[in-house]
Amino acid sequence: MAKPKLNPVPPSASVPSGSGPLLTGPRRLRYGEPQPAPAAIPYTIHAPTSGERLMSDRAYVLINVQPGQTSSVARALSQIKEIKTIDPCWGKPDIIAVVEVADQDALTQLVLSRIHAIEGVTQTDTHLVYRLKEVNAK
Repeated sequence: MAKPKLNPVPPSASVPSGSGPLLTGPRRLRYGEPQPAPAAIPYTIHAPTSGERLMSDRAYVLINVQPGQTSSVARALSQIKEIKTIDPCWGKPDIIAVVEVADQDALTQLVLSRIHAIEGVTQTDTHLVYRLKEVNAK
């Protein structure tokens, strides 16, 4: 069965009286055709504003805890100097922590040896932040 040919509605078409608002016509995307290049991705390099030494790695650690343990886990996390922010959340994860460490080995030790050792922590999910290099548009 042949597909019916669709005629896109021109943007200048008027709305017939008595009908609802006119939505845009169908867009046809053809795979394999050249597409315009996406714009450069904006980025931010996180650096301390207080003149501290720039830490080389930043990560978001999503932490799940046992029911009723969020407060005690947050207190224990606040004793770890590499953890810069601690945000308890509704739902999963229970806590999102931002950490800054010297390198990935230090991140591994922090998460596996120190955060996992806290009473009430059941699971973590770590997301390492990376820096994008600025790309000059041609």
